[in-house]
Amino acid sequence: MPSHPTTTGRRLGVVTTMPPGTGSLGEYGLHLVGALADKPDVRQVVVLTDHLPDGLTHPDRPGVRVVPCWGFNRPGSAIGIVRAARRERLDTLVWSLQFASFGDRRVAAALGLLAPLLARMAGIRNVVLLHHLMETVDMAGAGFGMSRLAERVTRLAGWLVTRAILAAGRVVVTMPQYLQILRRRYGARDIAVVPHGTFEVPLCDPTVPEGPLRLLAFGKFGTYKTVEPLLEAARVLRTTMDVEVVVAGTDSPNAPGYLADVQQRYPEATYTGYVAEEDLAGLFGSAALVVFPYTHTTGSSGVVHQAAGYSRALVMPDIGDFRRLVESEGYVGTWFDPTDPTSLEAALARALSDPEALAVAGTHNHAVAAALPIHDIAEWYLAHVEQLASAQPSTER
Repeated sequence: MPSHPTTTGRRLGVVTTMPPGTGSLGEYGLHLVGALADKPDVRQVVVLTDHLPDGLTHPDRPGVRVVPCWGFNRPGSAIGIVRAARRERLDTLVWSLQFASFGDRRVAAALGLLAPLLARMAGIRNVVLLHHLMETVDMAGAGFGMSRLAERVTRLAGWLVTRAILAAGRVVVTMPQYLQILRRRYGARDIAVVPHGTFEVPLCDPTVPEGPLRLLAFGKFGTYKTVEPLLEAARVLRTTMDVEVVVAGTDSPNAPGYLADVQQRYPEATYTGYVAEEDLAGLFGSAALVVFPYTHTTGSSGVVHQAAGYSRALVMPDIGDFRRLVESEGYVGTWFDPTDPTSLEAALARALSDPEALAVAGTHNHAVAAALPIHDIAEWYLAHVEQLASAQPSTER
């Protein structure tokens, strides 16, 4: 990141959450903002982010201005974002969104997702990254418990919101399958694929650490990400090998109290809670395996890219976007069938039986991750920004 803002170049707005906030996609936003601010043709990145809880503040970063202007589950978030963009005299915004970015209440979430269209109506150019599509989400499996009628209404609302986002500017997705859906179902044209990218690619030791074989699950848990299958598998494995489980992360917004309940039932595991950015290298580096005990997916997995960047081997469910992501980007791992209660245990035993193969897999995954660092991904976004600026002359102030 530059030591000070440059005096020439573009001021670029980015709409995202960022740590120390705990909103979804915050880590992605943090690294994308840092990568954009590091570019010599960017004078300043203005982050339009959510309000933090009392007592928390965003740290100062060279070349970055943080403007809290919206809140989770606040119906007025879209208006707050557009007003802030106009106050900051921004002519281009990059958005990092998923369908629950602005709330886990349907009305607040939908109103927030109208923000890109409102921004375009205010004369602002938009590049919108959609991390997933409503069409690829299993509503029941992802924890959105609802009747069949309610699901139909929700999907109709999702269709309308997607149409609004497509009308707001250029839309970017992380997987070719998503682009095909947008073209086929919505007739979308101003769309592109940009890979997710990897946050960090440090030189990590891919070998299995000495001591107990640590199985790491990392994320927000309680809906389609449930850790009981992993904890049950570990109890069986513990009869023949020295294994331990670390559950790192927090509850899903749709399942408050989930991890507290799990901890009462499985006290033998370690529960870290929220993990600060500076502690991630130690967390991943201590693991023999990173395990994804998911039953469904809702888009490209940021944790896959993180684990690969830290040279870890992976144990993953053979479902939907996981299979497409891994095969399209070139990662390797051990697969299990989430519909078979014994499959995860067998996959873990198979992987842990060959530490040398785990190191080879970790080395391979690191090489794949290193080929798509977030700083390169930031160049793709700047290219889209410049294309839009060329088509619609800048009003940069």
